[in-house]
Amino acid sequence: MLYDNHGRKINYVRLAVTDRCNLRCFYCMPEEGINYVDKHDLLSYEEMIRLVELLVDMGIDKVRITGGEPFVRRDMMDFLRHISKISGLKQINITTNGTTTAPLVPELKAIGIKSINLSMDTLDPARFFEITRRNVFNEVMNTFHALLEHGIQTKINAVVMDGKNTDDLIPMAELTKNHPVSVRFIEEMPFNGEGNHYQELHWNHRRILELLKTAFPNLEKLTDPPNSTSYNYQVPGFKGDIGIIAAYSRTFCGTCNRIRITPQGGLRTCLYDNGVFNIRDLMRQGASDQQIRDTFVTALGNRAKDGWEAEKNRNFGLPVTESMATIGG
Repeated sequence: MLYDNHGRKINYVRLAVTDRCNLRCFYCMPEEGINYVDKHDLLSYEEMIRLVELLVDMGIDKVRITGGEPFVRRDMMDFLRHISKISGLKQINITTNGTTTAPLVPELKAIGIKSINLSMDTLDPARFFEITRRNVFNEVMNTFHALLEHGIQTKINAVVMDGKNTDDLIPMAELTKNHPVSVRFIEEMPFNGEGNHYQELHWNHRRILELLKTAFPNLEKLTDPPNSTSYNYQVPGFKGDIGIIAAYSRTFCGTCNRIRITPQGGLRTCLYDNGVFNIRDLMRQGASDQQIRDTFVTALGNRAKDGWEAEKNRNFGLPVTESMATIGG
């Protein structure tokens, strides 16, 4: 098993397969987009398969496929079919914006995808366009209904943005009344390709909860699963539940069990660091499987205690300005 220097077991990897995305969400990248990396600089499918096999051998049993938007990368379904057959890998989850996902849902179900996180920050088509700068709200809703129809566990990820979608929090929470979904409200982070949008975070996890309680005064706290990043709640009688993720406040670091691999093969032992080493380069320089394993063990032996320490230790003390698409959402 993999453990870090703080005694936390690591069994979960978030693997970003591309930095490309067909949306331009306010909280993720500038309107003009970002400079995408060349295809050659991305981890190839063969390199990602080797990486997942190595990590599973070291104790990783859960993989989340992220982007960018994973399904804009060609042949993604072939890759998913391949890693779904890796012995010891218990769970494959996906985070998607849902714009092109609906037709793929039956096959995703067939190959054993356990859960999908659907990024959807509003139920209002006009606000959706304002946030994403693209007119594809109907396509995302088609994916939402397809996931429900095929019984794939569905989590809605909504980033809470001051002046953008705070009027949507109550309507989105009400989705859990008739649908067995988890709606998760996420504090906005500075990973937008520009840096912080605000001098201070106006909508933190406490304020989000306060607003929800005005509409649902009988909101009940649930027992959070091990390693949960969300504080979880339910309105009595509702089919689904509500989560609040303190992504900027970073209150859950003490139980963090995950690492991230960027599209270019960079290892991040914390979302807020700026890279520990590059797996792609090691592979292309001819490193053996054991050398790669040893490098992971060394990296996790020097892991930051929490996101605040990781941010403080960034190279040259530079602030966070990269796009979430370049890290893995």
